[in-house]
Amino acid sequence: MLESDHALYSEHQNSLWFETASALEPGAVLDSDFDVDAVVIGAGFTGLRAALRLAEAGTRVVVIDAFDVGWGASGRSGGQVNPMLPFNTPDQIRKLVGPGFFESLTQVSLNSADELFELIKTYKIDCQPRQNGWLRVDHCDKARRVSRSNAEIWNRLGADMQAVEGDEVRRLSGSAIYRSGIVVPKGGSVQPLSLARGLARAARDAGAEIYSRSPVSALHRNGAKWLVETVRAKVTTDWVILATNGYSDELFSGLAKSILPLVPIQIATAPLKPEQIAEILPHGHTISDTRRIIMYARRERDDRMVFGGHGHLDKNNQAAGFDWLVHDVTRIFPQLEGVDWRYRWGGKIALTEDRLPHFHEPKPGLIAGLGYNGRGVAMSHVMGKWLAERALGAQPESLPFPTTSIKAMSFRGIQMMGESSAIRWMRLLDKLESK
Repeated sequence: MLESDHALYSEHQNSLWFETASALEPGAVLDSDFDVDAVVIGAGFTGLRAALRLAEAGTRVVVIDAFDVGWGASGRSGGQVNPMLPFNTPDQIRKLVGPGFFESLTQVSLNSADELFELIKTYKIDCQPRQNGWLRVDHCDKARRVSRSNAEIWNRLGADMQAVEGDEVRRLSGSAIYRSGIVVPKGGSVQPLSLARGLARAARDAGAEIYSRSPVSALHRNGAKWLVETVRAKVTTDWVILATNGYSDELFSGLAKSILPLVPIQIATAPLKPEQIAEILPHGHTISDTRRIIMYARRERDDRMVFGGHGHLDKNNQAAGFDWLVHDVTRIFPQLEGVDWRYRWGGKIALTEDRLPHFHEPKPGLIAGLGYNGRGVAMSHVMGKWLAERALGAQPESLPFPTTSIKAMSFRGIQMMGESSAIRWMRLLDKLESK
């Protein structure tokens, strides 16, 4: 991670999740040398889930983060638990991974929300879990046709998606601009930073050691083992798990260039008056839409509203685009005109070229999992568990993810330089389709 990234999320960032998260004792700085069975680099959902599994299996595992637990996308996400792979249709996924991995990847994806909520229950994690369903609304007739077609296929695989139309979608959403949508009953939401902290607590209780503010400066083979170096310490280990996702850098050559970092951003209110929010998401669904530049939103138990979308990094490497969110939310929910959007924050996620999660094993004893493409709250826990299983001896063919080589994303530099222009262009297309 780069030091400049700290501007995106410090202890003073205006994040609702940071203000309301459950407490966690900060991790110590790594300042002594030792040998362990496994080192996990990155204290987000992926790394912490891997560490929990490894610790419970009796291995000595340490987690090292350049900042702190949940510092990256895990603690800054929208907190929606959506059990479905994004972007690709089921037929496209089958072509990309082959029939064998298609079956396993599909099942772990569709079961990912249930698995996460069961994990939260098992470890008694205080993160405001709610599994009230996810409402995915269609922004145009073409999106409706695609959504219906895909839902039929997903349902044959066990998704239990339900189509809603007209007055029903308006009643469930609280918005008059949508005419159709799909309800995914297994979906829900969490307080994401509280989830990360609760997962860290569970991992520590199982025996994992977590070190904060200890950026890894070098990583290389030392005979049959790996040597992980920070400024103050060296750790020798059998396995290294890279769990850095959208914050991947050149610690391992090529990993950062294999993904495109995107910047989801959110805004949130203080608790609102009942008349302001009564009609919005009255049954506790989370919501998102089918636009290229999507919106996603949730209503909190104390009648706050959280609204998110796609932002960008400004010239100072800080999350930007909040004014667009304020404009967009009042178009969708005019009931919220004039409310005080007190909180504004954002972070970086990882987009892969094929829009699928990637499992890499580029060297013996070194594995990486990343690229959740906007479904990280649920899928990162799946990835973390299976990274741990591989380190515990599971064979690659038994994993739900194919093991792929690390490849640079096509035209990555051009895409990053043209991100703001691309966002404006996609917003225009979305607007034209929605008329």
